[in-house]
Amino acid sequence: MENDLLAREKVFRDPVHNYIHVQHQVILDLINTPEFQRLRRIKQLGTTSFTFHGAEHSRFSHCLGVYEVTRRICNTFEHNYPTKHAGDGLWNDEERLVALCAALLHDIGHGPYSHTFEHIFKTDHEAWTRKIITDSSTQVNQILRQVSLDFPDKVASVIAKTYPNMQVVQMISSQIDADRMDYLLRDAYYTGTQYGMFDLTRIMRVIRPYAGGIAFNIDGMHAVEDYIVSRFQMYQQVYFHPVSRGMEVVLMQLLHRAKFLYERGDMDSFEMPSLLIPFFENQITVSDYVRLDDDVLNTYFNIWRDHPDTILRDLVHRFLDRRPFKSITFAPAQQVEIKQLQALIQNSGFDQNFYTAINNSFDLPYDLYRPSSKEPKTQIELQQPDGTLQELSTISPLVKALSGRESGDHRFYFPKEMLANPESSTFAPYLQEFQAQIINGALK
Repeated sequence: MENDLLAREKVFRDPVHNYIHVQHQVILDLINTPEFQRLRRIKQLGTTSFTFHGAEHSRFSHCLGVYEVTRRICNTFEHNYPTKHAGDGLWNDEERLVALCAALLHDIGHGPYSHTFEHIFKTDHEAWTRKIITDSSTQVNQILRQVSLDFPDKVASVIAKTYPNMQVVQMISSQIDADRMDYLLRDAYYTGTQYGMFDLTRIMRVIRPYAGGIAFNIDGMHAVEDYIVSRFQMYQQVYFHPVSRGMEVVLMQLLHRAKFLYERGDMDSFEMPSLLIPFFENQITVSDYVRLDDDVLNTYFNIWRDHPDTILRDLVHRFLDRRPFKSITFAPAQQVEIKQLQALIQNSGFDQNFYTAINNSFDLPYDLYRPSSKEPKTQIELQQPDGTLQELSTISPLVKALSGRESGDHRFYFPKEMLANPESSTFAPYLQEFQAQIINGALK
């Protein structure tokens, strides 16, 4: 089946890439599996649509986009850098199908509301991606096994970054890969922002394979710089937006409350959230996992509008009706002051366990390769005409200024009511003391 091509190329119309081209039968079959179609029902950006209302796009469209960018990279490599003999560091097009399948399936393990869900139930979308690919009960696995019996393991090893060909691994996962290139352009398009726009066409011209992975011709440095800056801006302006995070905190606390009530036995008298029980009990099968999507959670939330528990009911209202928690920034050394604020919130009638949260969001715009770090980054290499490689930040002053420097903030989240006019509240002394601790959106 490996070389089975469609009699006529299939295309998907796409607002970012115009056409997404499918030539292999296995790719079309994977797209048509229930596990992949489920991604239509999972938003790419979780709670971001509460801030940028156009951000309703799905993991499905993103995965198709990553597949398309990978397909174009393979075409560039095949046309311009085909291998001539073993060990020459050029592209062997026999690697195309494993690269395309890994690109298409790289996010198939995402849960509903993506990263929020992971934080609460301690799941790992990459681990679940590998499970869905390698579990014999899934249609995805059955289709991959038609290529060869070991093909699912090969695709999973690309996701795990253990596949022996680093060109394939870096195509899907590196500091400038098909995944990031698609989500920056796609998220910029759907959020209506311009921060994530960069010259993909130019990058496709200058990308090239070498023995250790993927590099970029030196004359394309400015296109790569543009990509790095675009990613930096998107994190600051879109992904770390405090209101989106405020809704994420509400969602997190809502699910925490539901789990708390289930463990206490207080869900028995109400409609049981049967599809969530395996997650509450931390006994999750692949079948359990792929049943969950954003629609399932939203249905339970709607049902919980009538739940007898006042905290769960209130958190559901805040989430479904867009009532985000407010936030202030603080310094890590201000833990004592944060505990004082939590006490004031508790005294004002809000259970601090469900109405307060710390949300820290940080990103490294670019980092050098440091093998000793927890998650070593694949540095971006530029290739000179004579074939020598130079790491990007040693040539680009712009990237050097961003290298190794985390950007983001520490935020403390709390109910908006804590900022109300104290004169109209029965908790006036607590509100006054709370508000006196804040200046210009930050803890004094």
